[in-house]
Amino acid sequence: MCALATVAIAAGTLAGCDEGPRHAPSATVEQADPAHAETLREQLLDAKPGDVIVVPAGRHVFDRSLSLRVDGVTLRGEGHDTTVLSFKGQKAGAEGLLVTAGDFTIEDLAIEDAKGDGLKINEAENITIRRIRVEWTGGPDTGNGGYGIYPVRTRNVLIEDAIAIGASDAGIYVGQSRDVIVRNNRAEFNVAGIEVENTVNADVYGNLATNNTGGILVFNMPALQQPGGNVRVFRNQVLANNTANFGAKGTPVASVPAGSGVVINSNDDVEIFDNDIADNKTANIIVSSVYSTGYKDSSRSETFDPYPERIHVHGNRLSGGGDSPDGLDLKALKTAMFGLSGRFPDVLWDGFHNAELDGGPQICLRDVSGVINADGPNGFKSPDQDMTGHDCSLPPIPEVDLGRG
Repeated sequence: MCALATVAIAAGTLAGCDEGPRHAPSATVEQADPAHAETLREQLLDAKPGDVIVVPAGRHVFDRSLSLRVDGVTLRGEGHDTTVLSFKGQKAGAEGLLVTAGDFTIEDLAIEDAKGDGLKINEAENITIRRIRVEWTGGPDTGNGGYGIYPVRTRNVLIEDAIAIGASDAGIYVGQSRDVIVRNNRAEFNVAGIEVENTVNADVYGNLATNNTGGILVFNMPALQQPGGNVRVFRNQVLANNTANFGAKGTPVASVPAGSGVVINSNDDVEIFDNDIADNKTANIIVSSVYSTGYKDSSRSETFDPYPERIHVHGNRLSGGGDSPDGLDLKALKTAMFGLSGRFPDVLWDGFHNAELDGGPQICLRDVSGVINADGPNGFKSPDQDMTGHDCSLPPIPEVDLGRG
């Protein structure tokens, strides 16, 4: 007997112990029986702890959100190219699938064209997101949903072997969370490919971020529940993230320059190492303060630290990039310092820092072509390339262990 009951949508009865996709993905996904979509909705509403809900191959069309509120459920398709939950023409609901339950696993299916976020998981623990695809099939557009894969206020989260395409904010986003691994995913044609925001203890590795506005973002923002820190970004490919920013005006992500590789904003204790970072036209690595996103003093709480500190960049393979920065200020800065045919060095720092902090911000840079301090606090009037204060190193940040291998 199976340890968990497996609910097969097609038959509406208990099936065998299916451990994964049963056949190779098909190039063409046929429209499924409309009854299957309604069956899935009912099974999510009626689910019990231990259920494994299996969604068969086909394109299942929904005009309103799906939701799950019961702990201990697995939702499984037959492959992210063969089992598709389509929300094109969605009339109601803020997400494709909203999960407010823990001990949840979702794998081997696709969520397409949600009106809002694709997959949102809120206030839950022990989450596994594996081999899913979330995509807006019309390409980059401000009207696309904000977030593709979106766990927020969660703990013990694994996101692996997933694909996120076309989100108008972040393709893969983990926010206000703790103990997170994001590995071996692909993020493409989003504003932010992968974003870790106000999150403590996160490992981001083995991912491909390409053709986004910004590749991998590690952010702290004011007015959120917790400050982030202890984030490692390593063994990723962050390549040619030069798509024009299509984020909604007024959102922090709308301030990310096209051509940004790895961006650390107002976060502390971040280690960036052993990555391939190349051909990001503004800069391969950007270190900045919340002030560069347009926030002012009055918009932050008294407990929020706006400055990036204890940032350790070392052992990366960096090439190209910095040749065509986005935005008039950065274009003018590049031309003034390096000429029309020149380029920014590997690291661009906006220059905002806490002048009263003993020991300085500790932005430690090794194995880079150089840094430019853009002198943002003074309106870019006195930028410099002095590496003296950046010739330092920091202790390694500990590995994240979720206890799942």
